[in-house]
Amino acid sequence: MASNIIWHHHRVSRTERAACKQQRPCLIWFTGLSGSGKSTIANALDMALHQRGYHTFVLDGDNVRHGLNKDLGFSNEDRVENIRRIGEVSKLFTDAGLIVLSAFISPFASDRKLVRELMADGEFIEVHMDTPLATCEQRDAKGLYGKARAGEIKNFTGIDSPYEAPEQPEVRLDTSTTPVGECTEKLIGYLTRRGFISPPSSSGQSAHGASSWLM
Repeated sequence: MASNIIWHHHRVSRTERAACKQQRPCLIWFTGLSGSGKSTIANALDMALHQRGYHTFVLDGDNVRHGLNKDLGFSNEDRVENIRRIGEVSKLFTDAGLIVLSAFISPFASDRKLVRELMADGEFIEVHMDTPLATCEQRDAKGLYGKARAGEIKNFTGIDSPYEAPEQPEVRLDTSTTPVGECTEKLIGYLTRRGFISPPSSSGQSAHGASSWLM
């Protein structure tokens, strides 16, 4: 760890940054097997929130590995470091007042706990994409399960590397039985009830601005 460093306190607080955006910052952490619908639902929610005038950002596993984490592989140690870095980046984004949507397999409970502990109380929202392995394999949009079964990919979560499912996630979704739109509305409902976003007005528009509440 570096020495001789001192934390610099900003004059504009995270509360003031969030107030400008008329929202409460949070980290919505999508975890689940490859093919469970993490990125699909994260992007659908991102679009729904954007249409309502909220300030969001999506961090996606594959995208991050093209840049920030391109030096990491898929060993257990590298997976841990991958999630640690994403947790730190997510915290910075919430400090800027954003609603952050992170879509990562994040197979280890201890890593997700580490990220939760980085966040302010109540600002870590764990969404377990509880889609059965059989469904994920059937989809296999990237052809990864086939390669893993053939031994061409090692340490693949759900095949030869474990996935530790959340015991008490804030939200649980199964895209094998629940359509994308319904999953999105469940998350919108959760964010509204918890006060991260405003409820719709009686006119059908978001209380946040002029964006339509209906997708």
